[in-house]
This record gives sequence, C-alpha cells and structure tokens, in this order.
Amino acid sequence: MSFRTIEWRDDKVIMIDQTRLPGEEVYCEYADYKGVAEAIRGMIIRGAPAIGVAAAMGVALGAREIVADTHESFFRQLDNVCDVLARTRPTAVNLFWAIERMKRLAEANRHRTLDEIRAALKAEAIRVEEEDLALCKAIGRHGAALIPAGATVLTHCNAGGLATAGYGTALGVIRAAHEAGKKIQVFADETRPWLQGARLTAWELMKDGIPVTLISDNMAGFFMNKGEITCCVVGADRIAANGDTANKIGTYSVAVLAKENDIPFYVAAPTSTLDLSLASGAEIPIEERHGREVTHLQGFPVAPEGIRVRNPAFDVTPARYIAGIITEKGVVRGNYVEGLRALVGP
Repeated sequence: MSFRTIEWRDDKVIMIDQTRLPGEEVYCEYADYKGVAEAIRGMIIRGAPAIGVAAAMGVALGAREIVADTHESFFRQLDNVCDVLARTRPTAVNLFWAIERMKRLAEANRHRTLDEIRAALKAEAIRVEEEDLALCKAIGRHGAALIPAGATVLTHCNAGGLATAGYGTALGVIRAAHEAGKKIQVFADETRPWLQGARLTAWELMKDGIPVTLISDNMAGFFMNKGEITCCVVGADRIAANGDTANKIGTYSVAVLAKENDIPFYVAAPTSTLDLSLASGAEIPIEERHGREVTHLQGFPVAPEGIRVRNPAFDVTPARYIAGIITEKGVVRGNYVEGLRALVGP
C-alpha cells in the first residue's frame, strides 16, 4: 500500500483525511480522544474495521489523558471516554467490538498501576491495528479463490485499505485476485451521497494499478444485464446471526440486481463485524445523516432549498441474496445461522 489509513506514531493517532480525497492526500494528527471521536463522526475516517481501530486508539489516548489518584476514579473516567466514542456512529459494530475489547483489557489489568494500565491499552490498540491488517490479507486469500480469471468485479462504496488498517475487505479480495495474476477488472459504483466509490475506491485501485471503471449507482443493472459483470464483492458494517448484512446505502439494490441476473454477490468482512446477538437485519440500527449531504455536492446545492430529505447511511441486504460471506476464517455459504456461529465458537 502506498498510503497509511491510520497509525499510532509518537503517542498520537495519525489518519488520512478521507473527506479531502482524491484531491488532496492530507494526514491529520490527534493527541486526544475527543479529536478521534470527531474524526469518526465527521467521516475523516470511515469503514467499519478502520472505525474499530480508531476507537481502540481513541480509548488509549483517553486513558493517557485521565488524571486520577485512585483506580476507581480512573475506571469511572475511562467509562466516560468509551461512552463518548461509542456515540459517534451507531451502525458499524466494529466500533463497539473495539471499545469492549479495550474495556476488558483494562479490567484484566486492574491489579496493576495506572501507568501500567495505560501502557497496556496503548499496546492493545496497536495490536488491533496489526491484527486487522493480517485479517484482511486472510480475507483476500479466501475470497480470491471465488474470483474467476478475467472477471469484472462490481464493488459498492469503499471496503479497501481506506476502510481498514490496510489492504481492505472487499478490495482485499480484489487485490489478492489481482496479485494472483487473474487479470481482473473492477467496476466501482460512485456511491452517493458521499461518493466513496468515486473518491476513494477509484483512487485506491488506480494507485495500485488495478484496472477500474467508475459508474454511477443507477448504471449497475444496465451492465449486469449486458453481461459485463461477473460477480459482486462488497464489505459490511454489521452482519446479523442469520447472515443479513448492513452495508453502505445502495448495497441492497446491487444485491437484488445481481440475483435477477444470476450474478454471485459476496460479502467480505472480518468476524469482528458479526453481531450474533441480533437474530436478523431488522434489528440493526441504521444511522440517518444530515440532509445536506444529499442536497449539496461539495458545497454546491443540487436540489431546491427547503426540500424534505431522508438520508439513511446504510441498508440491509437479506441473506437470501448473498452467495457467500468471506471472513478471515473462511467462506460461509448456505445456512448462515450455523455457519457464522461455527466461526466464532460457543
């Protein structure tokens, strides 16, 4: 990868500002947890796995900021840090997974000094980043086997290195297939209203020399019907126990079109994106964002002033449309209730 999405350096969290891409490659530095929380909320960093890494690092920064004379005071303030981070974005389960992991780590070290607890949290946050990179490469290896040589792969939104600590989930599959010499091509949906496909996916793939064609969201069915798309691979922000998957708004439409045209539709995500506490996608909370994201494009109005707007950031694709869920532990097909449960154990 020729860029870093997020890293811990000199006791600061450094992340590429994804709102400035592709025009500028700017890196932001954060020395406090509130800055990291605002970066998550403001989509400076986005993508479920990357949000999880950012949250873990935010907890570590927050622990460093805490002034406390007792363990009771420290842990009370640490809970507040975690609450602030948890309120940033409701749909991506990796956010809550990472926060809970950091809280468990802190609790397991309660018998140690406060400085030792802070050091342990910092080490754990860096470990979350390193693990994510390894997981994505494993997802890529498993998924690449599903991609035929010479395939044209459609992807929606950005599930690449920018959405993770590096390499990517859906784009990890694409990268691995490319590295295996399969001579694939990619169609990237632009992904309104934030244009993650146009701004981010296209940028990433061009930097890596992977052939990519940009299309608007409403063109996917046209190219599927023409036989120009071999398969679809997308990421995920939360996967329920039955395989229903929340991903960027518009994913459900792509899945329905793929089913109609007999094109396999795959979801690529680490097991940390599984939320087996939810029986189905109907229970996944869906974030709704400000209407200005729809009515304006880079600050310019594209709709009548005062128009009523709905702006859900995600939708849920029912499991019946999904040909396989690709994880770092392998590919699950068919009976998702049993298959996903087997991945995480009892």
